[in-house]
Amino acid sequence: MSVSIKLSEIDTPSLLIDKVKLFDNIDACQRKAYELGVNWRPHVKTHKCAPIAVMQTRGMFGGITVSTVKEAEYMFEEEGIADIIYAVGIAPNKLPRIALLNKRGADVKVILDNAASAMIVSEFCRKQGIKLGVLLEIDCDGHRSGLKPTDPELVTVAKALTDGATFKGVLTHAGDSYLAVGHEAQLACAENEVRQINAAAETLKAAGFVSEIVSVGSTPTFMAAQSAPGVTEYRSGVGVFYDLFMAGIGVCEVSQIALSVLVTVIGHQPQKGWILTEGGWMAMSRDRGTANQAVDWGYGLVCDEKGKPIEGLWMKSANQEHGIICRRDGAPINPEDYPVGTRLRILPNHACPTAAAFDKYFVVGENNNVQTIWSRINNW
Repeated sequence: MSVSIKLSEIDTPSLLIDKVKLFDNIDACQRKAYELGVNWRPHVKTHKCAPIAVMQTRGMFGGITVSTVKEAEYMFEEEGIADIIYAVGIAPNKLPRIALLNKRGADVKVILDNAASAMIVSEFCRKQGIKLGVLLEIDCDGHRSGLKPTDPELVTVAKALTDGATFKGVLTHAGDSYLAVGHEAQLACAENEVRQINAAAETLKAAGFVSEIVSVGSTPTFMAAQSAPGVTEYRSGVGVFYDLFMAGIGVCEVSQIALSVLVTVIGHQPQKGWILTEGGWMAMSRDRGTANQAVDWGYGLVCDEKGKPIEGLWMKSANQEHGIICRRDGAPINPEDYPVGTRLRILPNHACPTAAAFDKYFVVGENNNVQTIWSRINNW
């Protein structure tokens, strides 16, 4: 929906997207995929917004990644995006909804990492008389679920896929890359991710299972990778917006963060050096991911209404509906510098949970006015 609204005219807290930064971030991902010679399959879990997914996939051939079935339903129904990987180990209760989507023309593929799930999916396909693409999840760094690349159980699970449950390939996520600070550490994670996924594909190929899809990805490894032999696609999510956590490990600059929360000053505690806003942790999320980084941003980095960071200010703490802004050096703040009614933008620690608190984005152009409003979905 195209509009022309001044920021002073919208309610707060509200979720803002810097349109120029968003476009630049998407363009950088598309160029990176081209340089690596792979498809880019963006993970829509971060934005959950159909117009953004359309921008990400325009001219690309990698489909999308989702973390909920609702995301798959929404993207297919709204924009006809059919090539989808549901990248969370499949729970049996999700299968009917996925089957319905596929009967309507989608191509949703699921992942799993054990023979019990493989047999459940196979039995479901047999009873429904359908085919369903399946990828085996690989554990490349001990971060979460998945099978080790050379584990004989890989072949056992692949063999358990029968009656329409069709082996499509392998998928991994380098979760430890979020602990890797700096380009060299992230490059090492990216190279390990590629080695491990290729080892898994070779283990399966030796048993007669050829991987059509060899899928890797996290935002840090995608942006750090210099080559990706054997890989068919990269998945990345938060790189569409970036956030303070990504800046903290050196994946991006603060100036690339496209997402912010607009809040209003509602009062002061001069004796404590506090500015109070009505944007608490319900608006920013309780994610304190930067707490263990070199720079702890509390609940967010404080910017002026135009998005320029204000030197020395940070959102030190939060209650449910109150944000507390202080000077990092503890010096007092003159209430007259930020009178009641002042609008501020707060850059988030983690874009995904911050965005999840809202049902729409106000997209801001170079003139600092809202140019369009995009809806987003939540839940599962």
